[in-house]
Amino acid sequence: MNQSSKKHQKLCFDFEATGIGIAEISHRSKEFTAFVKKTETLIRTQLNVPSTHHVLFTQGGGTGQFSAVPVLDYVLTGSWSKKASEEARRLGGSRCKTFTRIPAHSEYTFSPDPAQSMASSSHMTASSPASFPFDRLPTDTLLPLVADYSSSFMSRPIPRLADHALIFAGAQKNIGPAGLTILIVRNDCLVDVDAAAALGAAPVPVSMAYKTIADAGSLYNTPSRSQKLGGVEYYGQVNKRKAENIYDALRDGEAKGVYRAKVEQGSGSWMNVVFDVLGDGAEAKFIAGAEQQGMKALKGHRSVGGIRVSLYNAITEEQTDRIVTYMRQFSI
Repeated sequence: MNQSSKKHQKLCFDFEATGIGIAEISHRSKEFTAFVKKTETLIRTQLNVPSTHHVLFTQGGGTGQFSAVPVLDYVLTGSWSKKASEEARRLGGSRCKTFTRIPAHSEYTFSPDPAQSMASSSHMTASSPASFPFDRLPTDTLLPLVADYSSSFMSRPIPRLADHALIFAGAQKNIGPAGLTILIVRNDCLVDVDAAAALGAAPVPVSMAYKTIADAGSLYNTPSRSQKLGGVEYYGQVNKRKAENIYDALRDGEAKGVYRAKVEQGSGSWMNVVFDVLGDGAEAKFIAGAEQQGMKALKGHRSVGGIRVSLYNAITEEQTDRIVTYMRQFSI
């Protein structure tokens, strides 16, 4: 067992020398309150979160935020943005356009007076032609831009973070357990939801109200427990190399007629590389061969199918090299 594993094992049984595990200690205790504050400080430091935004912790995962903040304009580039837009439609919002790629800046059309616009982390980059068009944000008003960073949170820096009204992310991909949700909320979005409802706004459950969570220091109710964070600049460099190596192998396989990417080149996620293995029975053969070499959970999400190679922070470059070698050697 390595030192990191030993440290996390100790946390389960003896958090901060209390003799109580982190999963059972009171969230009102001074030890856990200090832990929450330290985690907030780490996120602020790693992502350069400005004082104009709060960092909050809550439950429900990214899916819970689909209900907490139904928005108006969506770009559908995958199953999760589709799920978010469907929930918004239930709650009275949502105008959508669907792509099998990340659209170019010229293809975006915002509503005339959008309450909010939403994009997913796969295309929240500052420089790529296939990215969110930060250059088209209005300069004379604060467009409430909402972004779901569940897949890539803490895997690399967030571009133009201050331009976002709300960032939310399920922690389970890269930094913590399922159920923990991290919010980065612009201060002007911390509103009294009861006062807003009195003026005609839709009611918001109190546990989903960002002002409630902020006023309670993210301890309005018992929170999920997060793990220690790593260096986001470091992970950004590592994850870029990992993704490039996988995509290089995928493109070589496409040229040989072995694989077919599910998204256009330049639109692929750094965190999840998705593709089909061509030929009758080829996908099952690919998965079985990988499992024999100790590489598991490669079957694609049920809504997409095919193969999904996940490259979250916990996946090392050495492990990535193993799947790259396997992809290059695989034949039908």
